[in-house]
Amino acid sequence: MRDKLTGLFVVAAIAEACSWFGLLVGMVVKYGPPGNELGVKIFGPIHGGLFVAYLVLVLAVARRQRWSLLATGVALACAVPPFATLAYERWARRRRMLGAAPAPTRRDPAPVG
Repeated sequence: MRDKLTGLFVVAAIAEACSWFGLLVGMVVKYGPPGNELGVKIFGPIHGGLFVAYLVLVLAVARRQRWSLLATGVALACAVPPFATLAYERWARRRRMLGAAPAPTRRDPAPVG
């Protein structure tokens, strides 16, 4: 079972990839024959916000799920190329890195006597 934070990470990974698509379409329209900048003006800030949200959620989930430094670094790097957040999310899900957070270990007090 996933916790709320991990669910937000999954949503952010998908939303960041979708915003990449919108931004790429906006750039094609901007630099293509229509020459209209509206798509970039709309999707640029949206993508920027989702990019930052994804990075913050990667750090939070990595800490909670106790990801390795390498897995965390790859997740952060996947925010840069278009659609890589989708690939990472699926990869992490297949490896059960997005399951419930491990239960904290509880120390029993030492017996007296």
